[in-house]
Amino acid sequence: MNMILRSVTALILCGAALTACGGSGSAGSAPAAQGGRVDVAVGFYPYQYVTERVGGAGVAVTNLTKPGGEPHDLELTPQQVARLADTDLVVYSKGFQPAVDEAVEQQAGGRSLDVLTAVELQAAPEGGEARNGQDPHVWLDPVRLGTIALAVADRLAEVDPDGAQGYRDRAGALQSELGALDGQLREGLASCLRREIVTSHDAYGYLAGAYGLTQVPIAGLSPEDEASPGRLAQIAVESKEKGVTSIFFEELVSPKVAESLAREVGASAVVLSPLEGAPETGDYVTAMQANLSTLRSALGCT
Repeated sequence: MNMILRSVTALILCGAALTACGGSGSAGSAPAAQGGRVDVAVGFYPYQYVTERVGGAGVAVTNLTKPGGEPHDLELTPQQVARLADTDLVVYSKGFQPAVDEAVEQQAGGRSLDVLTAVELQAAPEGGEARNGQDPHVWLDPVRLGTIALAVADRLAEVDPDGAQGYRDRAGALQSELGALDGQLREGLASCLRREIVTSHDAYGYLAGAYGLTQVPIAGLSPEDEASPGRLAQIAVESKEKGVTSIFFEELVSPKVAESLAREVGASAVVLSPLEGAPETGDYVTAMQANLSTLRSALGCT
């Protein structure tokens, strides 16, 4: 009986003082060392996908952009901003979501990863939007996204050294999967009657560049950019000359301009997902495979 009493007493004392039982109650200790999950916030869907795949069961991921929300226009609540102070890591794309940039500067400091620092960027047409005239839509190139996965693994390993090998193993597996997707896209788009893709806004530069396509954007890098009547007329003439059969728009913005241009050209308005929001079914890979099927049909690929 005395042994049982002493064991119960020891458990009570352990609960009252974690440091006496080999734990750590300090605010700066790694979450895995406390037996908890690493808490990560992400700007929008592609980086949610990567972080969840790399992090595995030991990482809890919160997407700051709500389902159905357009990430460019994100406005954070005071509660979301305050919560970043207690987040172990923020994975975001600097210059893409101004509200997230500001919140990271205020609350996350050194606890953040700007994914655009992990890959080579290409220039945005005519200077483009933020990021010093560079195009931030890097996730539409699966190879670049695979490189970002490795960078996420490295930062998670800094937060949780005990889980480092698992993070890097999962990142390597994801990179291989994305490499296979890249191969599918290359093969599927290698031989096509047309190579121009007319898009509602300038989001597909990396996709076009990786697979030998030419993007003809109606508007700029932000979906809210508006094309001038002269620009629309010019695209209509060029589209007719090149035999364009599809005008592409994205699911999170109004299709009205794309539909109007399609009528003018005698084409169809078709969704080509920029993967800025989570797909209704499947994930990044299956959505990109669906994009491949859409492009093959529109471009007359064999």
